[in-house]
Amino acid sequence: MGKPHVVVIPYPAQGHVIPLMELSQNLAKQGIKISFVNTVFNHKRVLDAFGVDENGLLHLLSVPDGLEDGEDRNQLGKLTESLCQVIPTQLKELIHKVNGSNDDKISCVLADISMGLALDVAAELGIPTVGLWPAAVLQLAVLLRVPKLIDDGLIDENGTPLMKHKMIQLSPMTPSIHPMNLVWLNIDDSPSTPKFMFDFQLRNYRVAETTNWVLCNSSLELELQGFKLVPKALPIGPFLATNRLGNFSGNFWPEDPTCLQWLDQQLPGSVIYVAFGSFIVFDQIQFQELALGLEITEKPFIWVVREDITKGKHHNYPKWLNERVGNQCRIVSWAPQAAVLGHSSIACFISHCGWNSTMEGVSNGVPFLCWPYFADQFLNESYISDIWKIGLKLQKDEGGIIRKEEIKSKVEQLVGDENFKTRAIELKQMVTKSVGDGGSSDKVFKNFVQWLKS
Repeated sequence: MGKPHVVVIPYPAQGHVIPLMELSQNLAKQGIKISFVNTVFNHKRVLDAFGVDENGLLHLLSVPDGLEDGEDRNQLGKLTESLCQVIPTQLKELIHKVNGSNDDKISCVLADISMGLALDVAAELGIPTVGLWPAAVLQLAVLLRVPKLIDDGLIDENGTPLMKHKMIQLSPMTPSIHPMNLVWLNIDDSPSTPKFMFDFQLRNYRVAETTNWVLCNSSLELELQGFKLVPKALPIGPFLATNRLGNFSGNFWPEDPTCLQWLDQQLPGSVIYVAFGSFIVFDQIQFQELALGLEITEKPFIWVVREDITKGKHHNYPKWLNERVGNQCRIVSWAPQAAVLGHSSIACFISHCGWNSTMEGVSNGVPFLCWPYFADQFLNESYISDIWKIGLKLQKDEGGIIRKEEIKSKVEQLVGDENFKTRAIELKQMVTKSVGDGGSSDKVFKNFVQWLKS
């Protein structure tokens, strides 16, 4: 019998690729062979950003996503519809090809639960399956409770809220969810997306119920009540960047490590870190308010400004800001986020509250200012501000804009109250223990590895 050989398949978005890559590297360290399957489009981006893994523990493969070269992969509804059409056939062909050219036959398919299509294919081919949920387990619990939400008259059978102002709380000590913030309603701006994504996610959840394992990038310390709601889901996180093999993170953009040298020159606990992930796009008004808000805090800050972060004409605010505030700011196109958040000079994190960013902030004991935009980010914001109490929500004005005065005020409130930092450090210590030797997540990981090798 050869080595265990796991095919790993993320949903093709940055926030899904990174945790699957983190888990893959942890498994490779245990002597498990990994074939990591990105879409062709993302495969090229990962290779362009960091090159090939030289350790030989990870093998990077790709399948088409069905879209043309110039089509917008940020339209997740359209991307997902295309995946549904092409992935089953493409994945079958890839599995047969890998098995035909490899002494170590595929022994398991580990897929993002949002790629239930892949789990279906594996089951059809008689290959054991594992689902990974890369977000809060409570988000999975929402999908489990959809029939009850329908029975209670909170949503209809298309996932549309019927009581638009009645908050949804699945159990005590879990975040309350505004019905208009349900994840399938907040994917993209196409009118057909909510219904399609509602059906797609429910189907994925039903597939996950048939897998050998359901693993979640979270911990009991963070979501005890959430895990009680989804008994099959087991905590295996949070995945930590310190476990990576060298510099291979699965990022879509090259990181700028020079910002760490700039951080070395700043006072402890003085710097605001500002980053909004891989999808968020600002209009010019909001972008300007953010720039002005950062300026008037009179605090040093690092701001991650992707080339595509604004709508319309190319932004010129980074240049303008540099001229105005000089060495007060450092603007980069992409940052080594885990290293930045772990730096002693960081005071707080202005974040979109994606789950990966949330876990990295929590794992480093950093307080948050929450600026969610779509998908599960509103739920994560509630965890940060309402349940864990390690951050504050930024409020929009009547026009839907977060103004510079609000940014300045909340920064002052957050860094001026030591309780936020104290709670953040306490939470860091708890999650660090969970992934440490003998911790709750570590035990699940070791049991999982043993199962893969058996």
